[in-house]
Amino acid sequence: MIQISKPALAALALCSTLLPGAVQAACPSDLEAAAVAAAIVARQPVPRPAGGMSMADGLCGRDKVVRYLAQVYGESVGYKAGLTNPAVQQRFKYDAPLRGTVFKSTLTTDGAELPAAFGTRPVFEADLIVEVADPAALARAETPLAALKAVRSYAPYIELPDLMVADPSTLGGPMLAMVNVGARAGVVGKAIPVKATQALADAFASMTVSLTDGSGAVLDSGKGSATLGNPLNAAIWLARDLAASGVPLKRGDLLSLGSFTKLLPPKPGLTVKASYEGLPGNPGVSVRFR
Repeated sequence: MIQISKPALAALALCSTLLPGAVQAACPSDLEAAAVAAAIVARQPVPRPAGGMSMADGLCGRDKVVRYLAQVYGESVGYKAGLTNPAVQQRFKYDAPLRGTVFKSTLTTDGAELPAAFGTRPVFEADLIVEVADPAALARAETPLAALKAVRSYAPYIELPDLMVADPSTLGGPMLAMVNVGARAGVVGKAIPVKATQALADAFASMTVSLTDGSGAVLDSGKGSATLGNPLNAAIWLARDLAASGVPLKRGDLLSLGSFTKLLPPKPGLTVKASYEGLPGNPGVSVRFR
């Protein structure tokens, strides 16, 4: 898990004490963004900026928050696509994907044991990661097969998001964007080199992704097609969204493609395994909560 630098946390907390009481609805100020970042790092409910917030405001705030988070978490390793699943879009009342930044220090490996209280409002979900080989080709891709040809490998992934607010039922698209789409932590399985065939591209859509507990009981499952019709479409979306924002996608960046299952709460003693039936070798990844 991530180690929080006390000096960095103190600096962010100092900014948060300077938060103004009321502002017009607009791009959140630097002080508001610092307050949000400080709360994220401290695993405390994030403060909502004063006034209403449009999606443009949320995205502008996200970019500021991510810059503050980088002072604590260090180097980014890639990006996540959130709200790629219709069920998740419905929950957060926003019908389009959102982009967050993933930091290297927040990722751990298969079989990790982590605290159940890893965040303010912690949840887990079955996800999938791909490693970028050709950023330009990925942004140009028009089909899942073309996207597959632009990635080097894929890996099973249990994302450990954090809903981050005191009352998650009030969390909508703009605020979700500002809190970096709930990025908190994740457990990455073994990377599998890509053999770019139509059969593999199709398998990403037809696979069944299941979450099971330590006894083998199914906690939830979903089809690959639940994520934008094919999770490789989420990789295309991320590449294009980054290009449109002037953010360079790099060779070797990791892309988290979105949820195949419900967001479920962790509890101490629970072991969770994500399995990908239909991909070659039916790969999996697991985590245990303490």
